[in-house]
Amino acid sequence: MSAGTAAVQWADRLGLGEGIRVVDGRVVLVDILTGRLLSGPDDRTAPLTELAGLDEPLGAVAPVHGRPDHWIAAAGTGICLIAPDGRPEWLARPEDGAATPMRMNDATADPQGRFWAGSMAYDADEGAGSLYRTGHDGTVTRVLDGLTVPNGPAFTADGTAMYLADSAKGVIRRYPVDPDSGSPGAPDTFATFGEGSPDGMTVDAEGGLWTAVWGAGTVHRFRADGTPDRQIPLPAAQPAGLCLDGDTLYVTSARHGLTAPGPLDGAVFTVRVDVPGLPTAAYRQGGSA
Repeated sequence: MSAGTAAVQWADRLGLGEGIRVVDGRVVLVDILTGRLLSGPDDRTAPLTELAGLDEPLGAVAPVHGRPDHWIAAAGTGICLIAPDGRPEWLARPEDGAATPMRMNDATADPQGRFWAGSMAYDADEGAGSLYRTGHDGTVTRVLDGLTVPNGPAFTADGTAMYLADSAKGVIRRYPVDPDSGSPGAPDTFATFGEGSPDGMTVDAEGGLWTAVWGAGTVHRFRADGTPDRQIPLPAAQPAGLCLDGDTLYVTSARHGLTAPGPLDGAVFTVRVDVPGLPTAAYRQGGSA
């Protein structure tokens, strides 16, 4: 497999850019700590466009099936729906009242139309985080606990396996998932990292797993059997989120936490790759897959 060099997209430098995906031909992403949902205009030298702004952190969104410009979001201490006017409708706030201050982090929809979102302590307290699953009826259920900084998740095309990174532990685990019930089974360790932390992830059409590696300035691809395939260097220290749209890999990065950020820290990048991605899954509200 070969890949091109990274190209900078749009004029913004984000504090904590993550949750990038392509929905109906439009690139959307978040700047977590500022609570902004953003879209990338066709002019790749222009600033990003703000679609919604929340008064609390916004970890990631997924589109709502059949409802253009509606989103389900991991935000603040829970899960909400965001209407086109930017107004949030809260489904649940499961991290309200936690022993340590918590926020939602990365999230995605699975191929069956459920929404999965991780939580973490602001201070990344060990074991304080959880993974939540939102069903078609809007019920939010904690399915995993004891996590520290959950990132991903990412699903195989048939939804029978889920990859979940615990960034603070430097590990990606692969969980079997019952596609009908959405219940995860006992995980295997898929990959471990000695340098940098696995962050956002996506699965491609060959079943390969891509992950941004925070702190290492790289993106890694693994084959479906866990064999390392390649690394792509980026001119930013903290790659955070990524997605595939055809043969284009989009990667977000972050300036947050850097004492002397460089000119491209916080930028969004694209890289040409050989294997296309899977379609962006949507949350299916009130129905089944």
